[in-house]
Amino acid sequence: MGLTLEFIGEQTELTPNVTFVIGREGDLVVDDNPFLHRQFLTLSDESGVWVLSNVGDRLAATISDPEGRLEAFLGPGAALPIVFAETMVRFTAGPTTYEFTLRNDEPAFKANPLRDEPLDDTGTTIGRVELTPDQLLLILALAESGLQTGGGASAVLPTSAQAARRLGWTTTKFNRKLDNECDKLSKLGVRGLQGDAGRLASNRRARLVEYALAVRLVTRDDLATLDAATVT
Repeated sequence: MGLTLEFIGEQTELTPNVTFVIGREGDLVVDDNPFLHRQFLTLSDESGVWVLSNVGDRLAATISDPEGRLEAFLGPGAALPIVFAETMVRFTAGPTTYEFTLRNDEPAFKANPLRDEPLDDTGTTIGRVELTPDQLLLILALAESGLQTGGGASAVLPTSAQAARRLGWTTTKFNRKLDNECDKLSKLGVRGLQGDAGRLASNRRARLVEYALAVRLVTRDDLATLDAATVT
């Protein structure tokens, strides 16, 4: 049973019965980012099934398949079996979002060959998400860097003020629309967009971007819409 991890174009074959550590230190050194745990995620072979575990105490990761049929929120202390032939893992530490891919030689789950289309237009199993033009632009402004890299690399998450300037909005308008969008998705069952009072806004923005990319709520093709809307 083979599992291969790809990060920034480099592939690593994992060894069964040997725990693989991902973080600021470990078998995969993601970055020297001080916001990243020294040991954040682990991959281990448990009775013939590869399991991804979050061994950190603060950060979360978003797990999805390339078609956007599944989106899972992996919080501290949680674990998830790797059942797809290809699995995307995204997480944010401070202002930077990272992504890597897992490829499983013997996946437990295989897509129905009679169904080639996503579950719906957005690919989400939570329910169809209808975006207004402004909601689409807001997500694109936040996810622009991640969409431009095309995955498998790090991307810088803009602040609310930077995203607002990109759209030609005031920061107040941006934050109000961000509140509305997070509230809307939270009611649909998306986790991690609302927290206790005083929670850092950057966590909410990062989670929104991770979710949007995971379920293909936005794609690189949508960047043309952002450019067209912000031409001066």
